[in-house]
Amino acid sequence: MTYEDFNAFCRALPATTHVVQWGGADVWKVGGKVFAIGGWETGEPSFVFKAGEVAYEMLKEQPGLRPAPYLASRGLKWIQHYAQPGLSDDDLRAYIRRSHTIVAQGLSKKKRRELGLEALC
Repeated sequence: MTYEDFNAFCRALPATTHVVQWGGADVWKVGGKVFAIGGWETGEPSFVFKAGEVAYEMLKEQPGLRPAPYLASRGLKWIQHYAQPGLSDDDLRAYIRRSHTIVAQGLSKKKRRELGLEALC
């Protein structure tokens, strides 16, 4: 997946916003909360997403994937796709979509209603 593909995919998810921060990384948010980051690594494109407990345990040891620097060290369940083989583009999109849902579910009911995200939760 390229950064252009990543940004187009994240932009198409409901109620998302984009900022460039942390050294030029593309940071995608829902309800003001981060759900995906593109960047943070030199060389091959690198993507970070929030994972559920089971997915985190499955993914953290796979080649090309690791607990996300800074985030996982604080006990958070975030995965970084940083090298090949990593995930297929389809699988990466599925995990980013799931990350969006996990973060949206953590928003208040009022915020989800304001953003039109009731169906996700």
